Amino acid sequence: MKRVLLGVAAVLILLVAVVLIRTLMYTPPALEERELVTHNPDRDVLAQRLSEAMQFKTISRQEPEPGDRQAFDAYIAWFEQTYPEAHAAMERTLIAEQTILMKWDGKDAGAKPVLLTAHYDVVPVIPGTEDLWEQDPFAGVIDDGYVWGRGALDNKGAIIAMMEAATLLLERGFQPERTIYFSFGHDEEIGGGTGAAGVVEYLKAQDVQLAWSLDEGSFVLDGLIPGVSKNVVMINVAEKGYVTIDLVASAQGGHSSMPPQDSAVTLLAEAIVKLRNAPVPGGLEGISGEAYGTLARHMPFMQRMAFANQWLFGGMIEGQLNAIPAGNAMLRTTTAPTMLTASIKENVLPIDAVATVNFRLHPRDTIESVIAHVRQAVGPDIEVRPRPRGGNASPVASTASEGFMSIASAAQDVLEDIIVAPGLTVAGTDSKHYAKVADDAYRFHPFVVTSEDIVTIHGTNERISIDNLVLGTDFFVQLMTTTKAPGE
Repeated sequence: MKRVLLGVAAVLILLVAVVLIRTLMYTPPALEERELVTHNPDRDVLAQRLSEAMQFKTISRQEPEPGDRQAFDAYIAWFEQTYPEAHAAMERTLIAEQTILMKWDGKDAGAKPVLLTAHYDVVPVIPGTEDLWEQDPFAGVIDDGYVWGRGALDNKGAIIAMMEAATLLLERGFQPERTIYFSFGHDEEIGGGTGAAGVVEYLKAQDVQLAWSLDEGSFVLDGLIPGVSKNVVMINVAEKGYVTIDLVASAQGGHSSMPPQDSAVTLLAEAIVKLRNAPVPGGLEGISGEAYGTLARHMPFMQRMAFANQWLFGGMIEGQLNAIPAGNAMLRTTTAPTMLTASIKENVLPIDAVATVNFRLHPRDTIESVIAHVRQAVGPDIEVRPRPRGGNASPVASTASEGFMSIASAAQDVLEDIIVAPGLTVAGTDSKHYAKVADDAYRFHPFVVTSEDIVTIHGTNERISIDNLVLGTDFFVQLMTTTKAPGE
C-alpha cells in the first residue's frame, strides 16, 4: 500500500511539474522596440469632414422598401467635391451607379494590387428610440471630442480616415509601390449584392487578382477580452457564413376548446428545446484556437496555465467560453431561434407551427452539415426547410502572409503596448464578396472601442472620438506607405 501511495504521489508531482513548466514557457514573444509614428492630420478637418458625411441620410433599406436615391447621389457629389486631389490622381468608377471604386496606380504595375474598403450606407435609427439620442443622429454634431451620428463607427469614419490619409500622401507627392484600390459600398447593410458584388465582377472582368483586401469587421479592443489588460488589435481572418432554417411542426387543427395532447405548437416547442440542447459541436481548434492561443499568453497565471495545458483543462476552458455569448460565437456555429408563427386566431389550433432559426456558420461547418445536424436533433416528425439565401463561411486568410504582416506592422507603428491577434468576424461584411478576388481577405479598422462603443453600432448614440479619427488616419498613411511590392 505504501508503494502505491508513493507511486501516486510521484505521478502527481510529475503532473504538477509538467503543468508548471508548460505554463512558465507559455508566454508572449518578445516585442521589438518601435518608435510611435504620427502623421499629424488636422483634427478639425477630420471632424468636419465626418460631420458633413453623416448629414447625408444614406440609409439602406430592406427590399422591397425603396431607399432614398437622392441622398446617395448627393453623397457621391460631396465626396468628389471634398477630395479633388484623389479624383485628380485616381481613376474613379461607379459600380451599380452608387458604389465608389477608386484606383491609385502603383509604381510596380506587375505587382498584385491591394484593396481598402468601407461602406457609406447606414442602418436606420430604431423606431421609438429617437428621443434616447443625445444628439440628432443625422446632424453630425461635433461635441465633447466626438462626432455624433449614425455611421460614425459603421462605417463612414473609416472612409474619412482612408481618404484623408490618401490626400496627405498625395500632397507630399507620394505614389504607392503597388496599386491600391478603394471601394466604398452603398448597400453593405443589406448584403452588398450590387455594390461589393459588382466590384468583384468588375475586377474579374479586368483580370485583377488582389494580393489582399482590408475591410471592417473588428477594431482595437479595449477591455473587451476578459483577463487581457492590453489593447488587442484583432485582425479577423475569416467571416462566418449563415443559413436560416424553418422548422415546421404539423398536427390536426380545430377549436382550442378541445386541444389534443400534442398540438403543432407543443411539437414545435419540443423541437426548439431539442435543438437548444444539441448545439453544433465546437472547439478550440483552427482559427478559434489560434486566436485564444495568442491572447491567453497575455492572461494572468491561472488562465495561462489552463490554456498551456489544454490536454488537461480543455473541457473546462470550453465550458467557460460556451457560457459567454461572444466566446461561444468564436467556438462554434451558433443557433438562434428568431421568429415564430402559428395560429391566425387565439382560439384556433394551428395546422402548422413554424420556428425560424438563424445559424452563423463557423468555418469548420457547411450549410449541408448544419442541415443534417438539425434534422438529427429535432427528429423525423419535424420538417426542416432551409431558406434559399445563405452562404458558407469565408476562406480563412493566412496569418503568415505579407498582408497580415503589413496590417499588424502598421498598427504596431501607430499604437503603443498592444497585442496583435487573429480573429473571426461573427456577423456579415462586404468581405464575403471581396474574398472572391483576393488571395487573403482581412477585417479590421483602426479605432479603439470599449464595450460602451460596441453597443452603439446599429444602436443608440453612435459616435466616434476625434482621437480615433486621427489614429485611423495615421494607420492608413502608415499602411499605404509601408505596403511594398514583392521582393522589396
